[in-house]
Amino acid sequence: MKAALSLDLDNLWSYLKIRGDERWRAYPTYLPHLVPLVLDHLSRAGRRITFFIVGSDAERQENRAAFESIVRAGHDIGNHSHRHESWMHRYTPQEVRHELEHAERAIEAATGVHPRGFRAPGFAISGSVCDVLAERGYRYDASTLPTFIGPLARAYYFRRSNLDETQRGERATLFGDWRDGLRPNRPHRIDGLVEMPVTVMPGLRTPFHVSYLLYLASYSRAAALAYLRSALLLCSLTRTMPSLLLHPLDFLGRGEAPGLEFFPGMDLDGDFKRSFVDDALAEYSRRFSVVAMDEAYNAVFEETAA
Repeated sequence: MKAALSLDLDNLWSYLKIRGDERWRAYPTYLPHLVPLVLDHLSRAGRRITFFIVGSDAERQENRAAFESIVRAGHDIGNHSHRHESWMHRYTPQEVRHELEHAERAIEAATGVHPRGFRAPGFAISGSVCDVLAERGYRYDASTLPTFIGPLARAYYFRRSNLDETQRGERATLFGDWRDGLRPNRPHRIDGLVEMPVTVMPGLRTPFHVSYLLYLASYSRAAALAYLRSALLLCSLTRTMPSLLLHPLDFLGRGEAPGLEFFPGMDLDGDFKRSFVDDALAEYSRRFSVVAMDEAYNAVFEETAA
């Protein structure tokens, strides 16, 4: 079976913004350091993945070399919004159109690629966002996380944040709600698109994206890898095409992203995290043929068309 692999290229400023830290307005970036690190890991393993890029980062000259290097390495490019606001699902259709168009222009200028896949920040998807994506010719959306634990993740984030009441209201559905656990856990058609969820463990509906695995690994590396193997086995047995999600902080450890000490796992050593990511991706590749989102979409489209 094919399996998808992608990375949401959230930047330092976007994590600060979601937390309500006004330092985000200076757009601090770690992309010039991070991207070569990630590309080196992918190159050594011979993997091609999808990078979901934020338009505001694509506009900034200090990030241009990093984006050019992603394209030179042959990776797929997706749209991760322009302003990286996890309340995008509350936008009006016109606001969604403006957000997508602005991001598309910036991403295409920086990479030469017009994106046809989308993932919303904070899994902030809605029917109106899907409608506009279909209207603009997108092939797939990859914004759903069909798990019940979204409210727990949001509560943890709020405890570690500096948000006022207005900001908490904007982020009231950050990471989704318990009803998301009822969403399909395999690729399916929705509102004129193919929806490609970030896969959770079949049956239990608990996440196994790499940031979650690293949280478990902070207690027991062996248990985290055993949990991943169980999730992948269940995907194989149920014929569920998995889509595994990476984040930048999966590659950055203690002291490598100043200002993000509040984020889970940022007390771990960077070498430990990168070594664990290598092990997790090796497990992924042992059971599945790992491809970027565009190739996974093609496989899904062939199946759904048949």
